[in-house]
Amino acid sequence: MKSIKRGVTPGPFIESVFLDPSRIYDPTHYAFNLPSTKSFRKLDLHPKVTFFVGENGSGKSTMLEAIAIANGLNAEGGSRNMMFATRESHSELHKALKLCRYHALVPDAWFVRAESLFNVATEIENLGVGGSYGDKSLHEQSHGEAFMTLVENRFGQGLYFLDEPEAALSPQRQLEFLVLLDSIVKQDSQVVIATHSPIIMSYPDAQIYSFGDDGINPIAYEDTEHYRVTKSFLDNPRRMLTHLLGDD
Repeated sequence: MKSIKRGVTPGPFIESVFLDPSRIYDPTHYAFNLPSTKSFRKLDLHPKVTFFVGENGSGKSTMLEAIAIANGLNAEGGSRNMMFATRESHSELHKALKLCRYHALVPDAWFVRAESLFNVATEIENLGVGGSYGDKSLHEQSHGEAFMTLVENRFGQGLYFLDEPEAALSPQRQLEFLVLLDSIVKQDSQVVIATHSPIIMSYPDAQIYSFGDDGINPIAYEDTEHYRVTKSFLDNPRRMLTHLLGDD
């Protein structure tokens, strides 16, 4: 884990995210017509950790990506000095966002998305800075190992956006990630995470926002569908499987 640098402005860094209607150049674009974003005007970020949760296609990853891009990060992931591109697939939402900041300067920033970690690892090698990410190339590690290596060796004091990190992590690794997340937060960092994992979203000092048909709303951990469905299944797997599969 990177150590805190003296003289660097500590987090939090973003107070709120606003939608500026005057910056919407194509009102028919899908990002402005999702049920969760149709009525979106303002989102207050937690000074430490903010979670975006919701069903597939609810807009949580779209919002996370847009905020990351609005902060000058590459749509495909990486740090601020990684501007590689393989295929443009990001939405127009970032163009309509305005950020209310605590500080103008952010010492470090990263956007990590599960599906493009391979491309980020390649860019790290192209930049010749692989040694800053552990003793072993990220390409020579499993997806989960590469993700944990990246977080442990590269994240320190800064602003970090993570899109569905659980895609790379086993349940045990997700528990280990909670320890890393806590270490990052204690270095005066601010983290925004889109996730389906009831393990990851259990981090206590955080705000959870649910993306759904009624917009973007704060929600308690135990009220999330992810927690309720997982708990219901684990409480009685046989009963749930009987209901789902129709076994006698």
